[in-house]
Amino acid sequence: MEETFDFVVVGSGGGSMCAALRLRAAGKRVLILEKTALLGGTTAASGGVMWIPNNRYMRAEGIVDSSEQALAYLDAVLGEAADMPGASRERRRAYVEQAPQMLDFLVAQGIRLRRIPSWPDYYDAAGASVPGRAVVSELFDIKQLGEWMDKLRPGFLPLPANLDEAMQLPLIKRSFAAKKTLARILGRALADRLRGRRRVTAGQALQGQMLHAALKAGTEIRVGCAVRELLLEKGGVSGVLCEQDGQLRRITARLGVLINAGGFARNQRMLDRYIPGTRADWSSAIEGDTGEMIEEGLRIGAAGAQLGERIGMQIALTPGWQKLAVKPGMQNDINKPHAIVVDQSAQRYANEASPHPEFSRQMLLRNRSVPANPSWMIFDSQYLRTYMLAGTLPGARKPQPWFEQNVLRKADSLAALAGQCGLDAQALAATVQRFNGFVRQGRDADFGRGNAPYDRWAGDPLHQPSNTLGALEQAPFYALQLVPGDVGTYGGLLTDASARVLRPDGSVIAGLYATGTSSASVMGACEVGPGGSIGPAFTWGYIAAQDALRSAAAND
Repeated sequence: MEETFDFVVVGSGGGSMCAALRLRAAGKRVLILEKTALLGGTTAASGGVMWIPNNRYMRAEGIVDSSEQALAYLDAVLGEAADMPGASRERRRAYVEQAPQMLDFLVAQGIRLRRIPSWPDYYDAAGASVPGRAVVSELFDIKQLGEWMDKLRPGFLPLPANLDEAMQLPLIKRSFAAKKTLARILGRALADRLRGRRRVTAGQALQGQMLHAALKAGTEIRVGCAVRELLLEKGGVSGVLCEQDGQLRRITARLGVLINAGGFARNQRMLDRYIPGTRADWSSAIEGDTGEMIEEGLRIGAAGAQLGERIGMQIALTPGWQKLAVKPGMQNDINKPHAIVVDQSAQRYANEASPHPEFSRQMLLRNRSVPANPSWMIFDSQYLRTYMLAGTLPGARKPQPWFEQNVLRKADSLAALAGQCGLDAQALAATVQRFNGFVRQGRDADFGRGNAPYDRWAGDPLHQPSNTLGALEQAPFYALQLVPGDVGTYGGLLTDASARVLRPDGSVIAGLYATGTSSASVMGACEVGPGGSIGPAFTWGYIAAQDALRSAAAND
């Protein structure tokens, strides 16, 4: 079977429907092909945060930012690295200039967004924004999707709660403000039930809005349709060969093909080749994140770049973790007072309050010289009484399988705990003693934990004098293994400042674009702030559509 469209998008994650909306606004026929049965990609299952410098919501609140300030921040964090061509200064500039324009375009299409009131950039560097550049979706009633509602991938938070509201809930036992927030969320849920609404949040809300707008604009969308080949004509990409219900379809794309099919976090063969020491079943990326479109791009001569990079998230392998779509992420656990992380020599090796991509990266780097995969989270009874642990509420009572399966280790002394974990008892005692000394001094002289605005934001706002530094001194003591999970890979096909896929010699493969984790990230080896993956996915999808329209106009 043969069909013709103006533009074909492979995958339905962040950026796919953004590109479709831009092309539909110009009157072009657009087809989105999704190989799984659900739409929205990993974006729908995520927090749905976009890192957008100098955005309209910052300006409305009087928060100072500019393209130059954001570029200075990227330069300070990323530097100049020849092995990170996706993060070239040309692409960095294109991103910081185009991202706010993309956001304005979405708002003009009726997408309702908002700024997280406080979420600092991840690194304490020149140009960083302490108020933050994080943009998220407003709550969205997915019943507006009608028959498409069940085709939208579920989110991770089954409450009509904004992300900043959800972040307050762990304080529910200690904060009156948190109790008020919970009451507001529950009241909202009750109102939704009475009015027949089903409002969702985070990435599901973002992708629900995008799907609703794309359908309303006349975009054709197909699920269960896997692309098998990129079709070549005169050295460029002319369309795709896809399979649906066992039937092959040849689809011509007059203006181009955009690959936005995710990375390869669920492909163990590719992980073993590019990111050894990681496992596909540790990933919180969706099941379709298997990398075949990256490999297809490489097959037709595209350049791959930054394939050894990932968006790491340290996780705990609590009982039943294999069945969870989103694994038990531990970033919001290890940054709290009265806890540290050590390698298998019982030494700390990184700032526990650093953002999850950075800490997970340090875990893999450390493992090259000292076994650190897995690592151990060590904490005391003060911690267990006060903070959530791997998704469980504060308190000493934990699920019995945690103890029966030796997932959570408990001992009346650090020496006994070290014996249970196979750690050197003297080394662990020395590490804890050194850290406790830093706590008393109010300064982590080894790794600067608590120095950066992000560290303090991520810690416990009710713990004084430090939000993140607290001594380990009250028995019993506990230990929990951590492994370097992820929320996706970060390398892929190399693209230029117009999102066009390049060959190794720098020439453009005509008609082929890439965005999201199918492409080499403009962030290089880092995620510079919350939404450092989704923001670029949307922006390069928008840029790809703009370039396709310019090329079409030039050829008319």
